[in-house]
Amino acid sequence: MDTTAHFTLVVSREEQAVSPRLVAAQAVEQFERLDSPRISRSEIARILQVPDSTLRHWIRTRRLRMRDSQWPPQSVQFLESSEGLALLRRLLTAAHLIFGQHNDCGIRNLCAFLELSGLDEFIACSYGAQQAVAHQMESLLIAFGEQEDQRLAASMAPREISVAVDETFHPQICLVGIEPVSDFILLETYQPRRDAETWNQCLGASLAQRPLIVCQVVSDQAKAIIRYTQTHLGAQHSPDLFHVQQDVSRAVSSSLASQTRSAQAQQTKAQEVMADLQGQLAACREQCPESQFGADLEQQLHRAQTAEAAAAEHLAACQARQQQARQARLGLSRDYHPFDLADGRPLEAEEVGRRLSAHFDTLEQIATEANLSARSTKQLGKARRVLKLMMATISFIWRMFDVWFSCWDLPEPTRQWIRQELIPGLYLARAAEKAPTAAQRQRLRDLSQEILVRARSPDGLWGTFSPETQADLEQKGQICADLFQRSSSCVEGRNGQLSLKHHALHRFTVRKLQALTVLHNYLVRRPDGTTAAERFYGTAPQDLFGWLLDRLAVPARPRCRRRAA
Repeated sequence: MDTTAHFTLVVSREEQAVSPRLVAAQAVEQFERLDSPRISRSEIARILQVPDSTLRHWIRTRRLRMRDSQWPPQSVQFLESSEGLALLRRLLTAAHLIFGQHNDCGIRNLCAFLELSGLDEFIACSYGAQQAVAHQMESLLIAFGEQEDQRLAASMAPREISVAVDETFHPQICLVGIEPVSDFILLETYQPRRDAETWNQCLGASLAQRPLIVCQVVSDQAKAIIRYTQTHLGAQHSPDLFHVQQDVSRAVSSSLASQTRSAQAQQTKAQEVMADLQGQLAACREQCPESQFGADLEQQLHRAQTAEAAAAEHLAACQARQQQARQARLGLSRDYHPFDLADGRPLEAEEVGRRLSAHFDTLEQIATEANLSARSTKQLGKARRVLKLMMATISFIWRMFDVWFSCWDLPEPTRQWIRQELIPGLYLARAAEKAPTAAQRQRLRDLSQEILVRARSPDGLWGTFSPETQADLEQKGQICADLFQRSSSCVEGRNGQLSLKHHALHRFTVRKLQALTVLHNYLVRRPDGTTAAERFYGTAPQDLFGWLLDRLAVPARPRCRRRAA
């Protein structure tokens, strides 16, 4: 009687409807434990609350599979048990999550994997069977994202954030919005239009579910996005540095590179002519030293040497202009910061504007010297017009700091300390992770550490704070250090990922796009082990894989073996 009660608890009526294969496995296991000469199979069936014919069929099926399998009998017995089915479900769930959903290997490839691994004896590997698993997982991913977003948003602390936005095409319009600090996708949806009203409707719906205020939007100079930012959000629109550099590159880089290649070809041709004349002159002096033709060759060689020297000088000038343009373009990136990357000193908008303007002056001078086309000059002018917006973003950063300092009710000495020392140190630590070379990253890390050691000196203002106040000021400093966002590279990268997936799948359904968003937010982890959702909400979400594993159906049993005997 105790065994009956135990089994009834293990396999309920609901489980019988959802996982009949698991019910069969557990019933056979219970039969094997209860089977003895003192009790009949029919009596055991009554104890297990299953029809006698059904139990007989389950037992016969288990024995036939053990007899006909190419696997060892012990392996078959394990994989047909409840523990074995749990392993099969875990393997199938992981394969569909990583290979099918996250990396788009395709259902047919998953079917081939099951066949080659020999698991097709225990898991139905037809396209239809695995398509049903993929469809169920897609539905579960969407449900998980909706459930976790709602749960985590309820306990989320209110805050102001920046959002990077852009659109991509598959070929339908896909609007994408990401919080750049956490890399959390707030919006990823297909829409028929990309005007300001559509942005407001879609991103507004996402923001309404969370206690957030958007204070800054980073994007290219799309008019609809600018209008949405200023009219609907009342936020600061910050220009994307990448598009400024792209316009500069289109204006001067390709033209200067073409001039350098042409100058290189001219020098090579002049060198070939000079070498040919030198050979003719040497042969002439050897064979007919008295000939007047030798004097003519000497004159031609002198002119060729002059031409080669001029070609070399022209090539050097082209290479110098190309290098200067490259340095000016890199200078735009180096100097577009609210803090000096050389010493961590705070920079006001006017100082940043002077530095950036000097780089644009250099580029314009190079364009004039190189006699670039009117189209290149126009493109360069387009890039320079963004300079005022870049300066406005720097001004916005310092205004927001003052607003936050007032809201936090910080005394003036603390404001100066956090502005001059704590924020620069934290900001340089973040800038170091994005520096292009290892040497630059290490230099910025060292400088950041030097400034933070000075800021946290127990002999200074830091030493007068309690541990609780120190922790609170650290958090506030990190918020300030994360405010300046000069690039929508997170969105550009996401668009690139979607393009690659679209290339593999040929088209996206709305459900597929929703599932990919959930995978980005809740599955992908940074080296520190955190997901985008954990960084965004400040709370660790449920484990996505474990949640799926509890809900994905037990793998279906194959109707018959697919391999030859």
